[in-house]
Amino acid sequence: MKQIKINNKFKPLFEEKKRYYVVTGGRNSSKSFSVKTWEGYKLGQKGNKILDTRYTLKSASKSIIPEFVNKLDLIGIDKFCKVNNTDITCENGSQVIFSGIKTSSGVQTANLKSLEGINIWVLDEGEELVDEDTFDKIDLSIRQPDKNNIIVLILNPTNKDHWIWRRWFEGYLTYMEIDGYQIPISAHPDICHIHTTYLDNIDNIPEDYLERIYQIKRDDPEKYKHIILGGWIEKSEGVIFNNWEIGQFREDLPYIYGLDFGFFPDPDACVKFAIDKGRKIIYLHEVFYKNSQGTETLRKMLRNNTSAGTLIIADSAEKRLINDLSNHFNIKGVIKKPGQVVESIKLLQDYKFVVTEDSQNLIKELNNYAWHDKRSNIPIDSYNHLIDSLRYCFIELNYNIEPYIF
Repeated sequence: MKQIKINNKFKPLFEEKKRYYVVTGGRNSSKSFSVKTWEGYKLGQKGNKILDTRYTLKSASKSIIPEFVNKLDLIGIDKFCKVNNTDITCENGSQVIFSGIKTSSGVQTANLKSLEGINIWVLDEGEELVDEDTFDKIDLSIRQPDKNNIIVLILNPTNKDHWIWRRWFEGYLTYMEIDGYQIPISAHPDICHIHTTYLDNIDNIPEDYLERIYQIKRDDPEKYKHIILGGWIEKSEGVIFNNWEIGQFREDLPYIYGLDFGFFPDPDACVKFAIDKGRKIIYLHEVFYKNSQGTETLRKMLRNNTSAGTLIIADSAEKRLINDLSNHFNIKGVIKKPGQVVESIKLLQDYKFVVTEDSQNLIKELNNYAWHDKRSNIPIDSYNHLIDSLRYCFIELNYNIEPYIF
């Protein structure tokens, strides 16, 4: 096999002393090239079976596989490999299988659970895998005896609510200064963290592209830090509610409660809501955010965490549950009309939110509730449980106080 010059930062991956390798970086940082080249070397060694995945992979034969074959050509082993539509098999018996974790329709692919003999798993675009349980299921299947079992996650850092940050970064941070910015590096004992930027690959970047990078550095430092240098961010891009701050709840104002029903995986989510309409400020406190509650448990949660007799505005889709709870609480369903979600969001954007420090799930939602398609005003259908609860309160108060029509 030919030796290709690889960024020195990837030397620990070739030494294979860890099970987990987390590879982060910004645009044009050579992270995918370097990992795919390492995969090529592993394919050239006898006895390796590699699972190469992305969250959604529509056609490996038209995208991923041709790029991978190029690495095999550089290494000099392409003539010893048979290329199929979903896999590449080497004459020495090693194999790399390309698969999406979920299909384009969003249905989990069943074959991932039945793959046998895998000792290397590479997850590219790892930021798109937001379900930690799915990761764990595949992780637990990588357990071949007498082999190096290795898992490599390649990702562009996203916001700090991602499970990868919480699992391997939070509480294990050191910092690397890159071009004047402090970039978080994980010192977690279970992983080897490799972080690269375009500065590690600058000799391979066209001059016109470098000029574009330098323009971003001048005009948008935050974008430069996140997109180009691979820094993590506090909020998702395009969040819907930006005008909020941490503060005290105004107990001197009249308040009500909003309740969004769930079970699993969605939670029952309750928020305390007060509004200062003159100053256009809404005060919010997370009351509870719980999964898998039966009706009796939910009733106890409401009894122990809300003020007796205070109005609760709940999701009107659960009429039977509202009827059961109405024997114990002052509760009613929100009035729903077509187009109400988007219209109420637009009205809420005129207000500032003051959120209590203890409202951690609400803060998480505010940092992640974003437009799915801003042009057509469609918000994502996630990170919205407590936000729906506060919307119910807002709708109730505006129907009763002002002639807003939703």
